[in-house]
Amino acid sequence: MRIEKLDENTKKDLLETLLKRSPNSYGKYEESVREILDTVKEKRDQALFEYTEKFDGAHINADNILVTEGEIKEAYDSVDPELVGIIRKALKNIESYHAKQMQYSWFDSKPDGTILGQKVTALARVGVYVPGGKAAYPSSVLMNIMPAKVAGVEEIIMVTPPGKDGKVTPTTLVAANEAGADRIYKAGGAQAIAALAYGTESIPKVDKIVGPGNIYVALAKKAVYGHVSIDSIAGPSEILVLADETANPRYVAADLLSQAEHDEMASAILVTTSGKLAQEVSDWTDRFIQELSRGEIIRKSLDNYGHILVADTLDDAIDAANEIASEHMEIVTANPFEVMTKIRNAGAIFIGEYSSEPLGDYFAGPNHVLPTNGTAKFFSPLSVDDFIKKSSIISYSRDALEKIHTDIEKFAEAEHLTAHANSIKVRFDGKE
Repeated sequence: MRIEKLDENTKKDLLETLLKRSPNSYGKYEESVREILDTVKEKRDQALFEYTEKFDGAHINADNILVTEGEIKEAYDSVDPELVGIIRKALKNIESYHAKQMQYSWFDSKPDGTILGQKVTALARVGVYVPGGKAAYPSSVLMNIMPAKVAGVEEIIMVTPPGKDGKVTPTTLVAANEAGADRIYKAGGAQAIAALAYGTESIPKVDKIVGPGNIYVALAKKAVYGHVSIDSIAGPSEILVLADETANPRYVAADLLSQAEHDEMASAILVTTSGKLAQEVSDWTDRFIQELSRGEIIRKSLDNYGHILVADTLDDAIDAANEIASEHMEIVTANPFEVMTKIRNAGAIFIGEYSSEPLGDYFAGPNHVLPTNGTAKFFSPLSVDDFIKKSSIISYSRDALEKIHTDIEKFAEAEHLTAHANSIKVRFDGKE
């Protein structure tokens, strides 16, 4: 991995390089995505089935697009029972963590007859997109479905591309069934996003779409936003390790590579105050790459977006970490909890040398659907909040309104909205 001194120029260059990975930079694909969306909106099932055959090589129709109980049972028969047990353990942790995020309706009444409050309502129907094929991640199935279940969503619709044999990856089906998906459809790509957003004869329209996907899926989600809500426009995976001389270079190198193996656009960054650690981590990454199955992908990822930045002080390192606002951040320093208090921008923060990033990906409980490409400066991880909406409650008695009605009338008149003022005035002008 390249080792550079951290200064304003290297930080600026790094931020510009990372931003090039954003889905917002892939305008050349937008026209083809728009065509797919418009065609599915117009032709509905017909277009959905034609695109599925074109892109996935599977013959799907109205009779076989919905995954059956028999197919789910077949999936269980082909998945290692030990893995099923692990999925169930992970689900318990994920459910327990997200249960603590629950919000409830509240009302505040006063003696004068004023009642104000907030009504919390779960979304009625949510669509969960799950990648297929080699990019099948049952952990993401759990992370996207469970917060919706905890929130109380009435119906969870999952879509995932079928293989050429018309079947869904068994581990994906098992994870979806364990997490509580209500219906699973064999559809993927931008066409599946269109089906969820607009509805077809087979797939119902949803209120919100969540879940990761390729660039076509990301751009499709961006395009349908407004017809439905979405979670985020996810970019490539990223990790930043903030370390000092106390860190174990072997652990740090292994953790950096855990994200670099996702794809060639993933970023892995070490910011450290120790030149010695920097060199040792670089050496260990070279060793690990020789042993790991996705070594070629890792090497390309590191060549493109791998960086080791050596800072003069820990405060400089922290400032850089806050500017980068990484999806995953590990803090491996002498006083990691103290450093954590100074971190403003990160999707998930892992503290200490035994809290490596995959712990969050699979098992600890916090959601692994996280903001990328610097959006941790203003976005949060997927949570129960993403599956609820809030309505304001306002109730005034005549006595309560009478005390302040002239204030409201004057405010409305100041904005030249006389009908607003009149709506209040008629209640106290003595005319019935």
